[in-house]
Amino acid sequence: MSVQPVMKPETQTAHEHILILDFGSQVTQLIARRVRESGVYCEIWPFNAADESKIKAYNPKGIILSGGPCSVLDKDAPRAPDIVFEMGVPVLGICYGQQTMVKQLGGTVTPGDGSGEFGRAHVDVTDHSDLTTGVWDAGANEQVWMSHGDHVSSLPEGFKIIAKSEGAPFAVIANEDKQFYGVQFHPEVVHTPHGVELFKNFTHEVCGCKGDWTMQNFREESIAKIRQTVGDKKIICGLSGGVDSSVTAVLLHEAIGDQLTCIYVDTGMMRAGESEQVVELFREHYHIPLIHEEAADLFIGKLEGVTDPETKRKIIGGLFIDVFDKCAKEVGKDGEPAAFLAQGTLYPDVIESVSFTGGPSVTIKSHHNVGGLPERMNLKLVEPMRELFKDEVRDLGRALGMPEDFIARHPFPGPGLAIRMPGEITREKLEILRKADTVYLDEIKNAGLYDEIWQAFVVLLPVRSVGVMGDGRTYDYVCALRAVTSTDGMTADYYPFEHEFLSRVSTRIINEVHGINRVTYDITSKPPGTIEWE
Repeated sequence: MSVQPVMKPETQTAHEHILILDFGSQVTQLIARRVRESGVYCEIWPFNAADESKIKAYNPKGIILSGGPCSVLDKDAPRAPDIVFEMGVPVLGICYGQQTMVKQLGGTVTPGDGSGEFGRAHVDVTDHSDLTTGVWDAGANEQVWMSHGDHVSSLPEGFKIIAKSEGAPFAVIANEDKQFYGVQFHPEVVHTPHGVELFKNFTHEVCGCKGDWTMQNFREESIAKIRQTVGDKKIICGLSGGVDSSVTAVLLHEAIGDQLTCIYVDTGMMRAGESEQVVELFREHYHIPLIHEEAADLFIGKLEGVTDPETKRKIIGGLFIDVFDKCAKEVGKDGEPAAFLAQGTLYPDVIESVSFTGGPSVTIKSHHNVGGLPERMNLKLVEPMRELFKDEVRDLGRALGMPEDFIARHPFPGPGLAIRMPGEITREKLEILRKADTVYLDEIKNAGLYDEIWQAFVVLLPVRSVGVMGDGRTYDYVCALRAVTSTDGMTADYYPFEHEFLSRVSTRIINEVHGINRVTYDITSKPPGTIEWE
């Protein structure tokens, strides 16, 4: 019997909510984040999965049409469902969303002819609208972020121009009577300085939302839902040591107490002191029943001689499932077995898995989210955080009273240090990597930079270099430092450390970590690189 999700991302009918229709933009998730930052719940649906009956049943207070890579002039170009413009709710079209709204309502769009705009641009605000009130005044010149080739060239009946730019004569348009608005730029990105305020105007001033989406409300509703779903049955939760599974576990424990048992599989590839911290927090502080399975010998032994990164991942994932399954059976050995399996699935995973272009998240996250167990265990699946983004998970952790230094931790991959060690994995190399990583993070925290950085870590390279220490020659490993800034992990820029900082880290690692004699810094952004090395 496969695991079936029983806590779906149900529409939050008790809350005001906005519907976002996705046309394939790489930053659609940022739209949702901005809407939620205004205190309004929202969901992202693929445009082609949103039929009339489904949209009516959702009963949104407003609808946002995202950007996308297509041209509205293409044959079979994506269109918004007609009901969007017929149900009497406000609509905001962004970039492609503006263009399809204009075209569908009777206006025209002109193909790009070299007059497009990409990157920072400025718009001249020429009129007033409810979308811009209190944010942009008529006569102002405002910075925005553009990314378009095609542009609107004539408006449907009832629309007026609110702002224009050199490459977009209809940069902001409005039909105030119907509360239809369109912007050619991207207010969701940080490069549009007043984008957050524009979204709040749309949700609060135009749509009339009060803003009742808070983590305290979510906490209370989730606890009630968990109790209703689980009843008096037992539930198991896999702890990875990361923020997602940890917050999931604490939320479950607050809801159902000792009906929860956590399973922590120690693969031997965690950061220094991490296993001890997990055990202390959950067993000693929260008094949550915890099975701590020390399996380092098994994992490291099976990885001996393996260098291919995908093979390493498959070995780790397969072993994890075997060990987790064994531990799960221990929960019911003295009585009623567990009936539910909890996972820390987040909303970005849900979005990617239902995207109209498909999504890799189910495969990528399979080990982290205990994927594969559906074929092995007779359990129902509970995913209490699948409506949340990463920053909201941290906010929920704060609402639950979790230690700040724990919930503010940088993301850590499910396979652990194995994917920060290209080449063969050995105990000796793991110990070298742990020590170097500890020094690096220590210096970042001492400099007060930890919270500015999305993720920072050391990679131990399968390369040795000649060095001189004292009067002797060394032939030791090379390591790479990695640090990135990001909002969601989908794109990332390397962190611009000062050279003095890098010099200090390099000196400490070479002096304190036996086995490394050369330090480099990775300045690759994502894309084209990934955050992790494997």
